[in-house]
Amino acid sequence: MHYRWEKKVLYLNCSVQPKTNEDRIVGLVSENLKIRIPAAPINGKANKQLIRFLAKLFHTKRTAIAIVSGLTGRHKRLCVKKPLSIRLGLEIPKDTLP
Repeated sequence: MHYRWEKKVLYLNCSVQPKTNEDRIVGLVSENLKIRIPAAPINGKANKQLIRFLAKLFHTKRTAIAIVSGLTGRHKRLCVKKPLSIRLGLEIPKDTLP
């Protein structure tokens, strides 16, 4: 499964594709949520853009999102503290909200 709730914290398993044309959620690929990011993976730019994009999606502050693992790789595990909304395309049922 690409997500897990622990109390009011959402953990996401993501596969990030940098250097694309736009910020976009592609969908599920195996056990990961595939996300495209236009920033290059140089000096943490792609990670910063990923956090900015997810903060906008979940209507939360950037400081509420952290990369738990995969800081230098394409496969990442992210933590989103108290997301205020869940976008429909994320395949996370609303009835699973804590």
